[in-house]
Amino acid sequence: MIAAVVLAAGEGRRYGGLKQLHGVDGVPMLERVLAAVAESAIGDRVVVLGARAGDVLAAVDVHGARVVVNQAWRDGQAASLHAGLAALSEDADRALVVLGDGPELDPEAVRRLAAAPASGRVLAADYGAGRSHPVVVPRPLWGRIPRHGETPVRPLGADLIDCRDLRPPGDVDYATSS
Repeated sequence: MIAAVVLAAGEGRRYGGLKQLHGVDGVPMLERVLAAVAESAIGDRVVVLGARAGDVLAAVDVHGARVVVNQAWRDGQAASLHAGLAALSEDADRALVVLGDGPELDPEAVRRLAAAPASGRVLAADYGAGRSHPVVVPRPLWGRIPRHGETPVRPLGADLIDCRDLRPPGDVDYATSS
């Protein structure tokens, strides 16, 4: 069974504030990502929050995802990923991971990665520019993910899944980004 983890615990230091709440077409960015994942029909979904989690929860519809608050969010994306993985059902043999700052995430990309045959390797979407999100991580690799850092799954390598016919999710890092 595949489960989903949405990472959204950061404080948005480069952005200048809580980018999870950045409005895109009148909807908080994180809510757009959570809606796309919910539309994919993955049943077990977790969103990992951290910095100012209460403010985020007050403003965002989580679309049925379970909320995990990572108190160690300052330790980077790796700590948040581990918090999300630990919250998944024992039945989950793969985790589909997306970032909360990709407001153009296409539900079809989520479905495509979720439906890709399990290979025992990391799978990653490729929109024509190389490795991107979503990323699928098989359970046997979870223990090899570092506990600190910002790109914890990258060292594990990945097989790319063709998503060139879809729009990339985007990556909002600065307030001037769109």
